[in-house]
Amino acid sequence: MIVLEGVGKTYPDGTVAVADLSFEIGDGELVCLVGPSGCGKTTTMKMINRLVEPTAGRILVAGEDVRALDPVRLRRRIGYVIQQVGLFPHLTVRANVGCVPRLLRWSRASTRARADELLELVGLDPAVVGDRYPHELSGGQQQRIGVARALAADPPVLLMDEPFSAIDPIARERLQDEFARLRREISKTIVFVTHDIDEAIRLADRVAVFRAGPEGGSLEQIDTPARILAQPATPFVADFTGAERTLRRLDVIPLRRDDLEPAALPAPDRSPVGEKPSIVVGSTLSEALTALLARDDARLPVYEAANGDGPGGFAGYLTPASLHAALRSPDNH
Repeated sequence: MIVLEGVGKTYPDGTVAVADLSFEIGDGELVCLVGPSGCGKTTTMKMINRLVEPTAGRILVAGEDVRALDPVRLRRRIGYVIQQVGLFPHLTVRANVGCVPRLLRWSRASTRARADELLELVGLDPAVVGDRYPHELSGGQQQRIGVARALAADPPVLLMDEPFSAIDPIARERLQDEFARLRREISKTIVFVTHDIDEAIRLADRVAVFRAGPEGGSLEQIDTPARILAQPATPFVADFTGAERTLRRLDVIPLRRDDLEPAALPAPDRSPVGEKPSIVVGSTLSEALTALLARDDARLPVYEAANGDGPGGFAGYLTPASLHAALRSPDNH
């Protein structure tokens, strides 16, 4: 969907923002760009919709060179969410969400219906917030409206520039959960800029780690969160992901049935009296460890996920030894 070929940006004063970037982002993929301040991650994202013009290389979106396209038309095909939200203070919430459809000359009824549909999609009741103004809402609600507005014309590509960084930690975690849910309901190619490696690991299909240098920002590694944490390609990536990267891996590795120990005794009832809540196959190792530590013994019953035929059956036991083996498995490196 998005291809960068030898892309660079040098400003007239000779400052090199980014140099010789080449990577691809697949259709429907979410790639997080992470790195320290000044490494060029935001500049890279802005070159995709030509808010910043590249000075070298080329960028293709759906096979078209962005520099051959009218920038206004290009931006109407690409959703854009920024940290400051950027809602129009004199417009209602519904009018803010409907901005791009109005520019595209949608009918009044279609614009209103689309705005209400998107407000519901991001977890807001249009009957409650639709006629309010941005200053009447919390920061988290405003950020949700910013996401809804970016999705209004159903663009295939969504650019998100530190969208949750100005939100308090509790609201930020809720927004991340809501965004993860939203991703399951929409099919978008997403470029997500963040300085927070934990946010990138939590949300991304792949993480692109940038580094600032005298020759401009450069791409150090792009890979899945699990491999970024298990196999950092350079000392910089290892340092950036931190000494806690082994613990962070617990959040991105799913629990498999092969990681469990079979029951030596008959399988336990799904909800025996006094039993601590259990987990299902596919939960993260972090969730598994949390559940295991909440027990009075060292065996955690694990079940298959429920399906249309009812609750899943017993899959096996998780123990400290099997948890360690799962973390050390070659499949998770």
